[in-house]
Amino acid sequence: MKKIIYLLAFMGAIFTSCDPLEDINAEIDAIPDAPNVGAFEYTLTDEDYDALELGFGSFDSEQQAKDLIPGLLSDIYSLYGQGSSVLVNYNLFIGAAEGVSDFTGSDVYSFSNSDYALTGSDAFGFYPDVDATDEIPTVLDAAIAAPTEGQIVLAQYDQYTEVPEVGLANVVFYDFAAGFEGWSIVEESGADNVWTEQPGNVRANGFFGDQFANVEWLVSPSVDLGGEENLKFQITQELDFVGDPSLVKILVSTDYTGDVLTATWDEITLAMPATGDMAPSEDYDFSAYDGETINIALKYTSIADDPATVGVDEGDAARWRIESIAIKTLGATGDTDSKGEYFMYSGGSWEASDDVYYLSSADYDSMGEEFGQPGRFDNFSSSVPAADYLDTFLGIKYPYAQEEDEIFVIYKYFSSNSGLGTRGNQYTFTNGLWTAHESTIETSLQFGFDNGVWVPDNTIRYTIVQSDYDYIETNYAATDGFVDAVSSMANFGNFDRRPSNNAYWSNEMILTVFSDLLDNVIAAGAADGQKYVITVDIYDGSSGTEDFSLIKEGGEWAYQE
Repeated sequence: MKKIIYLLAFMGAIFTSCDPLEDINAEIDAIPDAPNVGAFEYTLTDEDYDALELGFGSFDSEQQAKDLIPGLLSDIYSLYGQGSSVLVNYNLFIGAAEGVSDFTGSDVYSFSNSDYALTGSDAFGFYPDVDATDEIPTVLDAAIAAPTEGQIVLAQYDQYTEVPEVGLANVVFYDFAAGFEGWSIVEESGADNVWTEQPGNVRANGFFGDQFANVEWLVSPSVDLGGEENLKFQITQELDFVGDPSLVKILVSTDYTGDVLTATWDEITLAMPATGDMAPSEDYDFSAYDGETINIALKYTSIADDPATVGVDEGDAARWRIESIAIKTLGATGDTDSKGEYFMYSGGSWEASDDVYYLSSADYDSMGEEFGQPGRFDNFSSSVPAADYLDTFLGIKYPYAQEEDEIFVIYKYFSSNSGLGTRGNQYTFTNGLWTAHESTIETSLQFGFDNGVWVPDNTIRYTIVQSDYDYIETNYAATDGFVDAVSSMANFGNFDRRPSNNAYWSNEMILTVFSDLLDNVIAAGAADGQKYVITVDIYDGSSGTEDFSLIKEGGEWAYQE
């Protein structure tokens, strides 16, 4: 059997870089004449899940892991070939707590200014001393014409943190930290996805390694400004890498019906246009649209660089970030907390759902507002995981929790693949701590490199230990053909692999004793198809080790070709 030297590397615990391929290649470069066969252990990172377009940071099934991981291994272990193996540690989704999907998948109703007026408020949110839970059913009765028994709705509203003052107040507010906010992407020309959701804003960008020609619109839902007057408009935005600022436009239409090319659009020309820093514009006079129903559009155009013009950059592909858009009028204004509560329609009325809590903007802020903390963008993400914060948060919010108390916690989660969504989990108070339901587990799969591709592999690697040598001595010391070989093995603690020596262990002899060990000591009851690589100390003129690959077929162990 061919002797193979294996490079042992335990990747999950050792490498902490964001680029595991770079680290691995650096290690290989440092080794003279690096072998082309290796045995590794690797733990998937957040970046790996993103690369595999698994926004939830886990696989839905073992089969999905078997299908997707080989492509990743081809990039990471490109220098290794036939006989190599990798033990991959990954997260497997085993199911959310029962009932959590009723809330994460519920209908959502966001309060409008007229909804607050319906409850007697003269402001654009509930006053600090108002119990919103008491007022919400009145609004839901008016807003949802035909509710069904058992229907669950997340009612989202604003509540002032202090008594508001007279000033410019938001009639309409789009917070793009929450994603596209119902706006629609309209492709006019070009093959690229220009508009994307980003942490804290939406972004238009026509640079994809080079400038490419695109015209793509982001169009708002219809905005009913009936009854409103003396309106103002404000946008908070940033424009980078721009040649011609006129390639980005803010447009308004009163006759848009779904076709951007046939509608009439008015351009808003701001005195404070977008700059290289995120900043709010002035309060632009928007009174021309008092009482109207409108659509707002953000139109982005990029110009391709001509590859034939060497050394001359003729393209123009700005990066346009928009954090928020507000339409304002004179009214009550002040700081607000964006909240949400769940209600179920039962027996003809809307009832507040018990034992469920939806995180407010103030809750995220309480967990830290710096970069890399939940309050930065009022959401969690793969780099700001909820599990790092919520147990402590609940301990502060519910200081008098009792043993076995349970609560669903629902929160916003940003994924680079799917944008902003809603997730949640159930927490139980046990032994003085809030503990999350385990919806994922870390498990492992082994992959082997076979005929040019990585494939799921059940190979178990095993090194012969002293008790195995003792077993062989006990059972084969007096067996014809084994006497000298076993005596040498017992004396020196290795297998003599010199064919000219009387103590020589042939491949056939080794298969005999290893089959016995596997059936009776190491792997009793192993199923057909199970593979083992057994490592043993040898002497072939110098001390070393040798690996033997075996597979069980038809109830018998054989060398694996």
